[in-house]
Formats: sequence, C-alpha cells, structure tokens
Amino acid sequence: MDDRLFRNAMGKFATGVTVITTELDGEAHGMTANAFMSVSLNPKLVLISIGEKAKMLEKINESGKFAVNILAAEQQEVSMLFAGQIKEKREAEFDRIQDVPVIKDALANVVCNVYSKQVAGDHTLFIGEVQDIVLREGSPLTFFEGKYGQLAEGQLA
Repeated sequence: MDDRLFRNAMGKFATGVTVITTELDGEAHGMTANAFMSVSLNPKLVLISIGEKAKMLEKINESGKFAVNILAAEQQEVSMLFAGQIKEKREAEFDRIQDVPVIKDALANVVCNVYSKQVAGDHTLFIGEVQDIVLREGSPLTFFEGKYGQLAEGQLA
C-alpha cells in the first residue's frame, strides 16, 4: 500500500491537538502533535510519539522530561506556530509547572518524566510518568482529515 493511502486512513481518526514541550539548556521548546494517549492509571502513564526527524526527539532524550499541553478550541494559532505553519518570527508564551515549560491557557498541562522509550519504525514512543496536572475549563481543538475543527456546542454536555 502506498504512504498516501495509509495517511488518509489515519486521518479518519479524529483527535485532539497537543503541543509537546520540554526545556534544554534553559531554552523552552515545543512541537505540535496529535499522537498522544493515556497508558496506565497505576502508575499514571501517558504516551507520545515523536518522529525520528523531529528536533524534539533529541531534546526529550536529553532532558528526560516533557509536558503534554492539550489545546483549547481558540488555540489553533498556537498549534500552527509549533507545527511550523506560521512563518513570521513569534515568541511563544510559556507558564511553568515543576520547572517544565507549559502552554498558557491549555485545557490541560500534563507534566511527565520519561519512564521508558521504544523505537517503533520511524518514530520513538516515549512513555511518561505523570508528575503534575493542571486543568482548565473549555472546549478542545480537534483535528480530522488534515483540518482543524472543534466540537459543536450541543456536544459539550
């Protein structure tokens, strides 16, 4: 099967949008990702998938920690900034939780230490042990078939 067919099939799975953040040598770094899931309640573990060509791969390998920032519906521009879709130079605003940079006003900031990692094809799967969580009210930013979206008002009961 060709790569486009596979990508199209994976695009049929609607997801939320996250920005993965970490810090290395005093500098905050982030990348947009939708490959995120919870893994375990005891211990509290989550999983992210980072491509072998992503600059973030080495940064997480070196720092040993990361945060998953689940974006709110009004944060599409934040996602686009960290996905490299906004070309003009902009500085992102970060808050900090347990000395890890996090995205301001995200629906959730989930701060993790790397628990384990596994190379899988052209990605590395990082399992993170959750150290802290901050939650906010709001609606999620969604991603489906390569496009941003949000839940309809009636779906947020």
